[in-house]
Amino acid sequence: MIIDCHGHYTTAPEAHTRWRAEQLRAHAAGTAAPAYPAISDDEIRETLEANQLRLLAERGADLTIFSPRASAMAHHLGDLETGIAWAHACNDLIGRVVDLYPETFVGVCQLPQSPGAPIDAAVAELDRCVADGFVGCNLNPDPSGGHWTAPPLTDRYWYPLYERMVELDVPAMIHVSASDNPAFHATGAHYLNADTTVFMQLLQGDLFADFPTLRLVIPHGGGAVPFHWGRYRGLADMLGKPPLDEHLMHNVFVDTCVYHQPGIDLLLEVIDHANVLFGSEMVGAVRGVDPTTGQYFDDTRRYVEAADLTPADRAAIYERNARRVYPGLDARLRAQGR
Repeated sequence: MIIDCHGHYTTAPEAHTRWRAEQLRAHAAGTAAPAYPAISDDEIRETLEANQLRLLAERGADLTIFSPRASAMAHHLGDLETGIAWAHACNDLIGRVVDLYPETFVGVCQLPQSPGAPIDAAVAELDRCVADGFVGCNLNPDPSGGHWTAPPLTDRYWYPLYERMVELDVPAMIHVSASDNPAFHATGAHYLNADTTVFMQLLQGDLFADFPTLRLVIPHGGGAVPFHWGRYRGLADMLGKPPLDEHLMHNVFVDTCVYHQPGIDLLLEVIDHANVLFGSEMVGAVRGVDPTTGQYFDDTRRYVEAADLTPADRAAIYERNARRVYPGLDARLRAQGR
């Protein structure tokens, strides 16, 4: 089985996206948001069958861990109240997708976050979604949208969420949203900055001493981390931390959302294969065809297939690691006889 750990509903129905714009306009005007629109099952099917479902079939993946569109989380817009309503709407839509295609999608939830707000609402939404069958969450380390006003992920501010994640035995993918800072392009800079920044935050702290079973997935191949692995090993030594394999890598995982062969090859040479989950983020940040290969940039299975891997390592990256990092996914698949 091939499990894609990194999928977003980037083709959500237009009525859903339009309601968000109306909600934010109402918030700015100090008026009540309109009622959420009725969206039929057929509308949901239409948005998926021409996109994710077709591409999954063409590229040979079997199942996608599916979450709301990351750039649309936009935690810096509105306030916590609007964020709660938006997270509910997005997660309910993902739940409907999973109900329509239970063997193809499994849900990961968006959390309601807002700059400077308590984390309690995120804990409550995690509870709600896991009770509804979701297997993890997306956690934004920078709800300010590129201004980095939040404390590092090692700060006790985040501990109530980690405590609940450990109790529920669910991981988080660390994923920022849209950039509100003109210095940072969202997908080309802000996303990769965040991946790299969070790894360094974890390196500086001792989060996993407090939460030894907490699991975090850093997407986009871990940002700059694999390329600068020697730098981080050296920094760990300078800061008096244990070697990275002991300090972080029992708890930190990366995906294969790296869009060229040399990048995947480097990732798989540097990072232990037990810490790599297959992911594509399609249909997502880079949707075009690579003119040097004639293939889509985000068809990441091609890179994994071409990498120098043993059959056992390839199977771990495609399936076993995801089932280990997301126990709720494993339980769901076992219940389906898979």
